[in-house]
Amino acid sequence: MEKKYKISYLINILGVIAVFLLFVLLFETKVFGPSTQYIKGICTTACYTIIMVASLNLVVGFMGEFSLGHAGFVSVGAYTSAIVSSALAGKGLPDFFLFLTALMAGGAMAGITGVMVGIPALRLKGDYLAIVTVAFAEIIRVCFCNFPITGGGKTMSGILKLSDFYWCYWIMAACVAVMYMYVRSRFGRTVKAIREDYIAAAASGINVTYYKVMTFTVAAFFAGVGGGIYAHYMTAMIPTNFNFMYSAELLSEVIIGGTGSLTGSILGAAFLSSLPEMTRQFSKYRMLVYSIILVMVMIFRPGGIFGNWEFSLTRLIKKLTRQEGGKKDSRNEKTKGGV
Repeated sequence: MEKKYKISYLINILGVIAVFLLFVLLFETKVFGPSTQYIKGICTTACYTIIMVASLNLVVGFMGEFSLGHAGFVSVGAYTSAIVSSALAGKGLPDFFLFLTALMAGGAMAGITGVMVGIPALRLKGDYLAIVTVAFAEIIRVCFCNFPITGGGKTMSGILKLSDFYWCYWIMAACVAVMYMYVRSRFGRTVKAIREDYIAAAASGINVTYYKVMTFTVAAFFAGVGGGIYAHYMTAMIPTNFNFMYSAELLSEVIIGGTGSLTGSILGAAFLSSLPEMTRQFSKYRMLVYSIILVMVMIFRPGGIFGNWEFSLTRLIKKLTRQEGGKKDSRNEKTKGGV
């Protein structure tokens, strides 16, 4: 069994490497011509959006709680990482280690904030939890509007441009892999049990509050990492960027992709993050387009496009090899019958 899992992990790692090499080939050979850098920027945007959406899916999809304040954790990670990288700039650290240190600091601060918010908030459920998370996100935004170190409500500029697509791709892949392993671990199975039947899980001796706060903290940590990548890509931020509409945008990407599916989060975030660039002439109507897509998905696919289905490269290869084997067997049988 262990050998089977090792082979599966190896195949998936090779698949991730193959996708990366494909992007390198497309960008380095400048297949897209003058638009190469522009498309590379869109892919970088997709990378940090995938991290944010997948982390929110841990709360909404796997834990079954409704959160509308995820932008607050993104902002904590963004501002913390920007402050750390600015403080460490010129200390002789290579850019990658400086970038990684800033992201870890942003994720850690967002995780601490997640604990502080999660302990009182996760005692509530449903609409009450959604209202409380919105309130906490607004409190965080107002604080950043009044802190001098974050610009005091004005644009915080001069942030180092450290978010390169190649680095962001591997950071995104690592974050999604860790979240996937968390969901497949005993902690993830416990959280799913709480989602399916809260009363039964509590009655069976599970510390419901502990596991919910832990999952909320993990989600906040990765949201902070995504925020750090965002800060070092945009190089300028203002607290109003992380308002309620940004949280609603992330939530819509989770729902459209599929609650309970990291594959859906990846594809949904990649598509919807590039949608504003594809409809730049109609940027004022971006949320209207989101709303129309969301309504259509809710009508025809209430559980999201992918539901709780996860893509597996190993499963796909097995399916293809079995089909090929079945075709060969049928040909052999026809040949034998003809003889």
